[in-house]
Amino acid sequence: MEASINVLGGRLQPCSTAPMTGFYRNGCCDTGPDDRGSHTVCVIVTAEFLAMSAYLGNDLSTPRPEYGFPGLKPGDRWCLCASRFLQAAQEFAAPRVVLESTHRRALDILPLELLQSHAVNEET
Repeated sequence: MEASINVLGGRLQPCSTAPMTGFYRNGCCDTGPDDRGSHTVCVIVTAEFLAMSAYLGNDLSTPRPEYGFPGLKPGDRWCLCASRFLQAAQEFAAPRVVLESTHRRALDILPLELLQSHAVNEET
């Protein structure tokens, strides 16, 4: 299996293992044919984003132990669906993006410039 590539053209870096994220729950925003939601954008969630997501019917804050989901809190990293990120950006509630950990397939839905405008600087 070839290495996954990020939106910058480099090797895809892990997003989070605490909480464990990714469509395949491997800590990376890897994708494949079964990932119809394109869980490809590594974000650092904010309270504003979590509130918007809950309002739209996807409560990411409430723990769901039956699915091994601890619930997200501001500051957590998570592999977000590219279309949900676009919706959040349109609503001015987009979380920060970790470009090195965002899969290049996100570019099928999102322009790189939009991702860059919400990017965190991993150097700081």
